[in-house]
Amino acid sequence: MNKKISVLIVDDSALVRDALSEIISSDPDIEVMATASDPFIAAAKMKTRVPDVITLDVEMPRMDGITFLRKIMTQHPLPVVICSTLAGPGTKTAMKALEYGAVEIIQKPSLGTRRFIEESRIRITDSIKAAALSKPRKGVPYRKVSPKLTADAILKKPSSNRAMLETTDRVVAVGASTGGTEALRILFESLPLDSPGLVVVQHMPENFTKAFAKRLNGLCRVNIKEARNNDTVLPGQVLIAPGNEHMLLKRSGARYYVEIRSGPLVSRHRPSVDVLFRSAARYAGKNGVGVIMTGMGDDGARGMLEMKEAGSYTIAQDEQSSVVFGMPKEAIRKNAVKKVLPLELIAREVLQHKHTA
Repeated sequence: MNKKISVLIVDDSALVRDALSEIISSDPDIEVMATASDPFIAAAKMKTRVPDVITLDVEMPRMDGITFLRKIMTQHPLPVVICSTLAGPGTKTAMKALEYGAVEIIQKPSLGTRRFIEESRIRITDSIKAAALSKPRKGVPYRKVSPKLTADAILKKPSSNRAMLETTDRVVAVGASTGGTEALRILFESLPLDSPGLVVVQHMPENFTKAFAKRLNGLCRVNIKEARNNDTVLPGQVLIAPGNEHMLLKRSGARYYVEIRSGPLVSRHRPSVDVLFRSAARYAGKNGVGVIMTGMGDDGARGMLEMKEAGSYTIAQDEQSSVVFGMPKEAIRKNAVKKVLPLELIAREVLQHKHTA
């Protein structure tokens, strides 16, 4: 029998601990090892048994989550998922947690619509599974527990793969998930100001993508911002899809722009890489470059195949440099990838194709 993923929940709210426990226990592949109301109690419980994954609140009494995270990562590195309210200064603090080694960020479950609760369940269980897979572990399978919508839910597949009117402008569509926050930093830091315009989906909750884009903008030569509806795709600029919204690439004449759209989870995500890649296949065609990076699951694999079939140049991050070799592996398995490269060589490959047709 396969071993379940054991989870230690660390949160000062009893209501949140109960809600997370109920959600986690509903998945047959995951179990709650223990709960703790603060890091001191958590540390005491970890002396008895070490969990596979820790879900960690940011703001807690006696010791904050960031301090505890730093102690974990220096003393006994473990996959940590930040569980935040996504409000106020916590957003910036949780972004700091990614720098210190947290592998995922999820939204705290709250009272709301049935759809919100169900989507929270999917995001939380998938994030825990992704975290568990971010380090080599035997006997921890990934099994889908909910049906997945395809990009058809947002944008219908065109009857023809022919792109619109000819243009010489290149546009690069990028998709990433677990481990992607650091991978994207490395990619963007290698890009010059005359690089093609980039449109990016990183699986991340709402209210985090703006802080994420602002942080990267201060580190890179290219301009990086959270996308807004109707933003023009410009050379030397990166548009990052806002959390909890789908982003589509569109075109009017020679101008590329983005459409921000709500809708259901696609391939278990919103924003979805499949949605972005399908739109790139339709509106960029052979002028597009698709890049699929580290992440669990298969979001983006179908869309990348559509990009390749439309004439786009497609690149996947290799296994060795991926935190989780899920999304790239699925795209490779579908024969959707023209080139497989280590992370540090992807930017150069993209730039080599910025003028070619």
